[in-house]
Amino acid sequence: MKYTSQRVAYWFFATCMLLFSLQIVYGFIMGFAHMGMDGLHDLIPFNAARATHTNLLVVWLLTGFMGASYFIIPDESGRELYSTRLAYIQLISLVLVGVTAIAGFHMNWWEGRKFLEIPRPLDYVVVANVLLFLFNIGMTVLRSNKYTATGIVLYVGLVSAALLYLPGMIYFSNQTVDSYFRWWVVHLWVEGVWELIMGSILAYLLIKLTGVDREVVEKWLYVIVGLTFLSGILGTGHHYYFIGTPSYWLWIGGIFSALEPLAFLGMALFAIAMYRRSGRNHPNKVALYWTMGCAIMSFVGAGFLGFAHTLPQVNIYTHGTLVTAMHGHLAFWGAYAMIVLAVISYTMPLMTGRKLWNTMPALLAFWLSNIGMLGMTAAFAVAGITQVYLERRLGMDFLAVQKEVEVHFLGLVLAAALFTAGIVLYIYTFIKFGKPTAELQENIDTEDYPVRESHAALGGA
Repeated sequence: MKYTSQRVAYWFFATCMLLFSLQIVYGFIMGFAHMGMDGLHDLIPFNAARATHTNLLVVWLLTGFMGASYFIIPDESGRELYSTRLAYIQLISLVLVGVTAIAGFHMNWWEGRKFLEIPRPLDYVVVANVLLFLFNIGMTVLRSNKYTATGIVLYVGLVSAALLYLPGMIYFSNQTVDSYFRWWVVHLWVEGVWELIMGSILAYLLIKLTGVDREVVEKWLYVIVGLTFLSGILGTGHHYYFIGTPSYWLWIGGIFSALEPLAFLGMALFAIAMYRRSGRNHPNKVALYWTMGCAIMSFVGAGFLGFAHTLPQVNIYTHGTLVTAMHGHLAFWGAYAMIVLAVISYTMPLMTGRKLWNTMPALLAFWLSNIGMLGMTAAFAVAGITQVYLERRLGMDFLAVQKEVEVHFLGLVLAAALFTAGIVLYIYTFIKFGKPTAELQENIDTEDYPVRESHAALGGA
């Protein structure tokens, strides 16, 4: 770690761990409710649990992106963060907004718009918070004499995410028009500008962990950015099939949604190619596992499983079913959760000076959480296909079908328990690192590791 101000990232990551833990708790509440064991309904109705679960996902990922930016941008810009005080103020206000929103969901204070349930007054506070964050990062970049593609793509992704939040704040009395613009936020975040954030963090980690020349890595980053914009923007059309928009969206959505896996395939190939060219024997293997796992799992979850049910001929049956939950869980996990966990795994030894990489809890955390998530995805797939057949093909009543698929959620809860065990071990490792210590920040030289013996053989691969 080169700059003292990078330590501010720790508090964002600690907040991540807390919010992630809370999200898992609400996931279990929903899982047991799907099994017919809804004893908390009077206290936490299913709709409140669902809104809390999904919004906590968004908030902890954004918090992770912010923490990663506060670590990466100073490093890429070659200077201290513009203001650590502003960063702490921004974090505190973000936590207060999150706590208020969650309390509001439980008291029926929300907008009722899927993924954008946060009450309107809090929207303005969120905008102010993000503007403060962008100002702090932007001033760090502007006052620097060093500009890198990785840093610029990261900042552009963050600014674009902020701009695309605004359409979700516009009031429309027509439900079709409202849903049309709501997807500008939801889709163009997760299948658009968030991919820029993910791609830039992935590039940064690969530069640090593999030792491949920055020029080579950033050329790949340009390709990923191009694929993302080529497919992601018009790929929004797969959300417009059946909400009352013109029929040409069936063609546009179908064609460009079929191209969307290319961006995630590009990321997977990018990571594998950079690893094969690796010229540095970095000791932090756990961070490398999370980094490579992110690239591969994002292709499977976001790319392959997304393609599997976004063609109009398939989506007419799967839309709004548990098949969507199958895709959504593995996509968010692979593409965004894993990249946040990767950057935390890489930065914690640097911020604390403690070489707790490759410990048994850290390695088990990786494998248990990924195996558990794959199990959850399989359970959602079986339940979703059953739901599609019974509800959309045989015409059974929705609630009757939910009763029939209850048994599949036993498997999901068991897989979720395995996943949770992995995350508990990850958080245990995070806590073991302790807080950043200024005296230890120079104890680990991250740039000078032995060259891999196979580098010469793999250099041209």
